[in-house]
Amino acid sequence: MSTISAATEVHIDHVVAGRLVQGAEIEHRSRDRGATLRTPPIDVGALASPRSVPPPAADIPVAGVVEFLAKVSDRLVLAENEHLQHALDTVVPLSTAPRAILEREYTQLGRAFSREVLERQLDTIDAAALDGWRLVPTANGRASRVRAYPPRLVHLLAGNSPSVAAMTIVWTALLKGIGLLKMPSNDPCTAVAILRTMADIDPDHPVVQSFSAVYWRGGATEIEGVLLRPQYFDKLVAWGGEAALRHAKQYIGPGFELVAFDPKSSISFVGREAFADDATLRRAVDAAATDTTLLNQDACASSRFHYVEGSVEDVDRYCEALLPALGIERAMATASGDPTPGELRDEVDVLRELEPDYRVWGDYSGAGLVVRSDSPIDSHPDKRTVNVIPVASLQQAATHATVATQTVGVFPADRRSEIRDVLAARGVQRVVTLGEAGNMEMLLGLPHDGMYVLPRMARWVVEQGGLIETAQG
Repeated sequence: MSTISAATEVHIDHVVAGRLVQGAEIEHRSRDRGATLRTPPIDVGALASPRSVPPPAADIPVAGVVEFLAKVSDRLVLAENEHLQHALDTVVPLSTAPRAILEREYTQLGRAFSREVLERQLDTIDAAALDGWRLVPTANGRASRVRAYPPRLVHLLAGNSPSVAAMTIVWTALLKGIGLLKMPSNDPCTAVAILRTMADIDPDHPVVQSFSAVYWRGGATEIEGVLLRPQYFDKLVAWGGEAALRHAKQYIGPGFELVAFDPKSSISFVGREAFADDATLRRAVDAAATDTTLLNQDACASSRFHYVEGSVEDVDRYCEALLPALGIERAMATASGDPTPGELRDEVDVLRELEPDYRVWGDYSGAGLVVRSDSPIDSHPDKRTVNVIPVASLQQAATHATVATQTVGVFPADRRSEIRDVLAARGVQRVVTLGEAGNMEMLLGLPHDGMYVLPRMARWVVEQGGLIETAQG
């Protein structure tokens, strides 16, 4: 765990319309670690481009955007990029994620800008409409033209993963939009590092000039009350917890729309096939632990509740095998994390006294804690804590899924099909093979949080009128 004294000052740079802005006149306090942040003052007027001025990248071909972003991909190499190195060093003491995980994520940032990923993203939208007015014949023989006009977007970024900043920049750039990125206090650096890398390639490129990245205290009405208006922006793209989204919604009205990446939680389903033999149980447990410890259980896709099909005796075997698997270092997890939060620890202390109705394995060190109960516990499992619930069937397990459930990992893989429709009906957004919750669908051009992102962020405009023959001529 990183620590920092509140007396320590961390200086944060801004980018405004592609240009670096430095200064330390404004003081803030970071949310997670209580560090002192110093930033330049914000010129609100410089962040609000009037609608009379087209977005800088509006008329360049999307192929040109792809060419530019592919060059950015080549530059986002942590070992060679001083902006990323500085950002990493600055973020470490502000983030709840350990340095080892942040380093792995920074090492992978360039992938989001790779040509393969960009083309997969463009497969999700009518790419021809990004470059101009595409002719769309209608059933009555008349003509319409449709354009995905570059949107003006305010992004309220989440700070639990540097990939959020990377993908936000990619999505906005492919749409040729204007992007104002409000950085979070636990990662006020990644977006600036990427934008500075882009400016090193070509400071006058229209895509570079389309972006600003600044930090202000969330809820600062003197800034949000001016900027978050339809006079300047089309959509508010918000990541974060329930409180942040409820706050954001107060600004939504005609002409200013909310695109929400809602706070989500994820769960795991383990079929009775896991108990066929010891080797199969080990595979199931390893897959479940992989999904649970994503970003040390700080990702929306991290599993917190495991519903296991079998007898209590079988489920206890599963719990015993799961505990040591939670303490294994993995691609997106360290071997141990922060200690168990006090409120959760207090509840588990009570449950320890209620055996055999409840059983508890592990301790509060952050290496792993497993609680078996006949129904989900009241507290939110966190810091490598898992609540395991025996179920008679996976159909019974599905009754515990809600609209707040992002990902359900299923073991064995061939049982996904029997419950996917039930889960979809209950509001689940993603069903995967257990152990694959960390696969980044946002990079693969698949829906994320229940939507195809590019079409959702675009601003669709239609021109109608005239016969189709005349329009084609």
